[in-house]
Amino acid sequence: MIVVTGGAGFIGSVLVAKLNAEGIDDIMIVDDLAASEKWKNLVKRRYVDYLHKSVFLNMVDTGRVHFPVEAVVHMGACSSTTERDANYLMENNFHYTCLLAQWALEKGVRFIYASSAATYGDGMRGFADDDETTLRLRPINLYGYSKQLFDLRVLREGMADRVAGIKFFNVFGPNEYHKGDMTSVVFKAFHQIRETGRVRLFKSYRPEYPDGGQRRDFVYVKDCVQAIWWLLNHREVNGIFNFGTGLARTWNDLIRAVFAAMNLAPAIDYIEMPEAIRGQYQYFTEAKMDKLRSAGYPVSSGALEETVADYVRFLSDPDPYL
Repeated sequence: MIVVTGGAGFIGSVLVAKLNAEGIDDIMIVDDLAASEKWKNLVKRRYVDYLHKSVFLNMVDTGRVHFPVEAVVHMGACSSTTERDANYLMENNFHYTCLLAQWALEKGVRFIYASSAATYGDGMRGFADDDETTLRLRPINLYGYSKQLFDLRVLREGMADRVAGIKFFNVFGPNEYHKGDMTSVVFKAFHQIRETGRVRLFKSYRPEYPDGGQRRDFVYVKDCVQAIWWLLNHREVNGIFNFGTGLARTWNDLIRAVFAAMNLAPAIDYIEMPEAIRGQYQYFTEAKMDKLRSAGYPVSSGALEETVADYVRFLSDPDPYL
C-alpha cells in the first residue's frame, strides 16, 4: 500500500490521480478534511481508505499500523507562507515529519517528502540544492523555516541516502481551489479576469525589478507528480532535490499567458503590496535542476504558456477537478 499524506490536498490529490492512471488503487489517504471542500478532490479517485492525520500519526507512534506499507509520500503540511503560529508549524510540519520518517526508515518503507523553495529565503545564497548550500540557507518566513528544519535533520542524521525530499518551487494547477489566499496567481488571475476583465499584481519595491517583472520558477503540478512517480520507482535515488522548470519567468509573462489562454488582451493593474509581507517577499526564484537530472530523471517540465493553457481548460470546465 502507498500512503499519501495530504492526499486530499493539492499536490497529494493529483498524485493519487497519477497513481490511479498507473493502475494503482491500493492507497491510504491521510489528511484533515474538516469543513473544507477538499473532499471534492477525492470524488473521482480510487483508494482503500481515509485516515485523519492525527489518527494515522497515533498509529505510527504506538506501533499499531495494521496494514502493509510499501511507501509513504508525505505531502501533508500547512503550506501557508503567512502562517504566524510557530508552535503549530513546529508540530504539524516538523515534528510530524520527523516521526513519520523515523517510522518509515525503521520499517524499510520508501519515504518521499515535500520540502519547499521557501527554504531559500531571499535567494541571496542562490538556489543550488547541494547539501552544503542547504546547510547555509536562511528562510524568511515561518513556513520556509519549518521545512528547512527537516531538511537539516535529514542531513545531520545521515538520512540523505535513505529518503527523498523535493523542494517544490511555485506550483500551480488543478485541485488547488481549496487553498484560499494560498492559491496560485494563475487561479486568482483566471477568476479576476472573469469578474472584471483585469488582473491585479503587486508593485515592485526594488529598482532592478519593474512592476510585474519579479521572476519566479512557475511549475505545473502535473510535472511535479511525474517526478514523485519517478522517485517511487527509483528507490535507489535519494537526497534533497529541487523541482521546478529551471527557468524563471516574470509575473507579467504568467498573466499574459492566462489572458492568451482565455483569448483576451492583457489588462494589468499594479497595486501596493501589504507592508506585512514586503520583508518576506521573494523577488527571484529559479530551481537548479542539475542534481535531479544527474540522478537520472529524464523528463523536462512543460513550457509556461502550454501548462497555463492546460490549467485554464480545467478552470473553464464546470467540473474542474482532476
